[in-house]
Amino acid sequence: MTDQPVHPVDVLLLLTRGDQVLLALRADTGYADGQWNLPSGKLERGEDALTGLVREAREEIGVRLEPAELRMATTVHRLNNSGIGRLGLAFTVEHEPTRHGEPVNAEPHKCAAIAWFPADALPPNTYPSSAVCVQAFRAGDPFVLSGWTR
Repeated sequence: MTDQPVHPVDVLLLLTRGDQVLLALRADTGYADGQWNLPSGKLERGEDALTGLVREAREEIGVRLEPAELRMATTVHRLNNSGIGRLGLAFTVEHEPTRHGEPVNAEPHKCAAIAWFPADALPPNTYPSSAVCVQAFRAGDPFVLSGWTR
């Protein structure tokens, strides 16, 4: 019997405002601190991807999203620095302040700031998988491999 692969599932939000995307600056977590990241997180046991992303968006940036408005942007299958494969499901929604509320830094113990950036000019310290998601979204690429050698 061979080992079955385990690929944690991440959900990532491409919250857009015109040609801009919202990023959060990680801090004091011990992982990727000082890097800009899409609002994101891991699915919890028994949670579907849309519910997980709605929860993460509320927890991290305080916005109110409905599962029906989320649109699949891309899937990234990445091999992280620890050699673990992860699946990232990235969804997009255009920000509507009256419906969603204004994004806020709802986790100041994990995040130093949130900010809007042009999707075609992300900061150089953007976390690699977030940058790959934004690039794939802009290119209309539904699936991307990242970190794997072929």
